[in-house]
Amino acid sequence: MKHLNIIVTGKVQGVGFRETTKIIANQMMVNGFVRNEKDGSVYIEAEGEEIFLEEFVNWCHEGPDRSRVENVVVSDGEVKNYRNFEVLRK
Repeated sequence: MKHLNIIVTGKVQGVGFRETTKIIANQMMVNGFVRNEKDGSVYIEAEGEEIFLEEFVNWCHEGPDRSRVENVVVSDGEVKNYRNFEVLRK
């Protein structure tokens, strides 16, 4: 089990990024959450098996059809044992 903090920048808000991220995470057995940030980026905490997280990060570089991902920053974090994947709304 591994934990990743992911920051995605570009045209990633208002394009269904969070909802699509949840669908992809559920398909890849990745738990955690996704939320919009005030600076226009999307912040994701993702946990799962390394092989699934690798695919998940690859997807983050693409995003949903209407998005335009410019940069993805990934860092390791402490495992928090999330039970599911949620879209957080502030």
